[in-house]
Amino acid sequence: MQKNERAGLRTWIEIDRKAIGHNFGVFKKLISPKTKLMAVVKSNAYGHDLIQFSKEMEKLGADFLGVDSITEARALRREGVKLPILVLGYTMPELFAEAAKDDISLAVSTFETLEAIAKAKLPKTLKIHIKVDTGMRRQGFLLSDLPLVLKKLKAKSYKLKAVPEGLFTHFAAAKNPAFPKDTKNQIEEFKKWITAFADNDIRPIVHAAATGGTLLFPEAHFDMVRIGIGLYGLWPERAVKSYLRKRITLHPILSWRSFVTETKVLPKGSRVGYDLTETLLRPSTIAVIPIGYWHGYPRALSAIGHISVRGQNAKILGRVSMDMISIDITGIAGVQVGDEVTILGADDTSPASAEGMAGLLDASWYEIVTRLNPLIKRIYK
Repeated sequence: MQKNERAGLRTWIEIDRKAIGHNFGVFKKLISPKTKLMAVVKSNAYGHDLIQFSKEMEKLGADFLGVDSITEARALRREGVKLPILVLGYTMPELFAEAAKDDISLAVSTFETLEAIAKAKLPKTLKIHIKVDTGMRRQGFLLSDLPLVLKKLKAKSYKLKAVPEGLFTHFAAAKNPAFPKDTKNQIEEFKKWITAFADNDIRPIVHAAATGGTLLFPEAHFDMVRIGIGLYGLWPERAVKSYLRKRITLHPILSWRSFVTETKVLPKGSRVGYDLTETLLRPSTIAVIPIGYWHGYPRALSAIGHISVRGQNAKILGRVSMDMISIDITGIAGVQVGDEVTILGADDTSPASAEGMAGLLDASWYEIVTRLNPLIKRIYK
């Protein structure tokens, strides 16, 4: 990356296009050429920039994009993204007409939504994906609802100006290879829906597997898979990583950078940060980095987190502030104001990585990356 690309920025995020291409290729090789690949780009592409990442997916040949809300879908359409888009989350009835106009497909998981579509004044036919609950116990029609769902989709008197483009479900526990029973039970229940739709001459795009399901349950690939976290080079769960990493390699695509803005030497016994929560046990050299919890660095990493300085781990000292952290650079030779540092890197063995941070917090790396402030510039390189 040229230095002028981040001129004037105190912090920035770099996204590795080569790593994106590698991860996309991994999943394309796992599925049949006839199976479509939906790139899940919801929540600002898991923190990686909705617009830029979606355009990368379009270039690489993704078949669909999955977003959470019509707000995200509209943003993509405004930027000229022409791929089919499915809104996976709830859409308010007053937005149905706009979805139809902009060729945005909507998930439908309740009879109330079907009724609202039937009553809506739509400029053209709305594409819908029927979501069924096979075990997640969240969104979706239950198996007992199947006869009525079919009746409403087929009834001419219902005047439903919508076409069932898709039929899908979501696995609750497809991230642990040691316990496949629950997922296999969900697959079997989902097949009842597939058969019933086919028997009624309704043949939608059938999809069930997200990243974990795609990696572990090839029988669940159906017509399309929905790949989210894996495209960003992160595993859906540590158990999946442990099980497959000798056969499959994923490359994290995101690195969060900043630089040193100040250094100072403090005597033993100095107390650091808000509420003076950490006392130095030795004479120490500290550095100040201009990022904090507003930027998405978890406050819970106060006094335990690390960032990478000149290839070495430097511990957070005291509280993480809203816009600054102090780090211990004692023993790291030659650190100067202006030196670049890595707050979150692509080396998943480092504490300064999404997986490393999540490990320290006993949390999910999904949270770490999706909570990165969207105002931080993402530089695709």
